[in-house]
Amino acid sequence: MTAKAVTDSSFQSEVLDAEKPVLVDFWAEWCGPCRMVSPILDQIAAEHGEKLEIVKLNVDENPQTAMKYQITSIPALKVFRGGEVVKTVIGAKPKHALEADLAEFIG
Repeated sequence: MTAKAVTDSSFQSEVLDAEKPVLVDFWAEWCGPCRMVSPILDQIAAEHGEKLEIVKLNVDENPQTAMKYQITSIPALKVFRGGEVVKTVIGAKPKHALEADLAEFIG
């Protein structure tokens, strides 16, 4: 299962208005660590998708949203609940470390 892409125009409906928590992977095509973390997020989505939605936002193609959330280094993972950022994880991490960071959402 691959994370769904969101855009500046779909961010409100797909993320901010979502009923369950949504992890947004802020990434870019040229970012090596982003490519490393992507399959890990796909695994977490496959295992915990009923509790936590995982989506991707390309910062090069969607600068408005990236600017709004002050994304200065990628990969940046932000968990939104009820339209608010409730957790931020910066940088690529192994799966067990990401699962530990996300335990409150997937546990």
